[in-house]
Amino acid sequence: MEDRVAIFIDGSNLYHALRSNLGRYDLNFAEFANKLCGPRRLFRTYYYNVLQVPGQRAEGHREQQEFLNALRQTSYLEVRLGGTKLAQGIRVEKGIDVMLATDLLHFAWNGLYDIAVLVSGDSDFAYALQAVKNMGKHVEVAYFEANVGKDLLDVADNRHLLNQKFFKGLWTGKRHPPPRRKAPSEQGEDKQSGPRLMRSESSHA
Repeated sequence: MEDRVAIFIDGSNLYHALRSNLGRYDLNFAEFANKLCGPRRLFRTYYYNVLQVPGQRAEGHREQQEFLNALRQTSYLEVRLGGTKLAQGIRVEKGIDVMLATDLLHFAWNGLYDIAVLVSGDSDFAYALQAVKNMGKHVEVAYFEANVGKDLLDVADNRHLLNQKFFKGLWTGKRHPPPRRKAPSEQGEDKQSGPRLMRSESSHA
């Protein structure tokens, strides 16, 4: 029986890794998923990110909606969006990691896939991947070498190194980036532009 593959994309982590390593963001998600899946059968791709608040930056919200609408037109891809909360005057992502880990475990428990491919370098997911392995599933990690935690690589059954060679032929040709939160390291820049939308612990697409 052909293995079923489920792909879980940590959207913000992927965005910031693409930005810092390749300097572009115009990824064709359908082709990206197909390459990760290979000759196996794709069950579904799940993309996780936070929804921008319209009142904070109207133009950014509009651009994000265009980006998300394009994602929703991608076959066998579902968009999962979390919210934000204010923490000391800064907007912080709320619940995205938990959402991804919950789906990862829930779908494994219900036998919906045989192989999980996590697109992230965030080592916080290592324990969830180990739990999936304990259910008899295989786990793979797609990562940038400069943006991955050792714990995540240690738990992976198979690894997909994301670099310039991997992404050859996977671009749409539209270089305008989707709106994003600033990474924690960028906090405090351009203070007049208002509160930042950020993750509490790591950079994320």
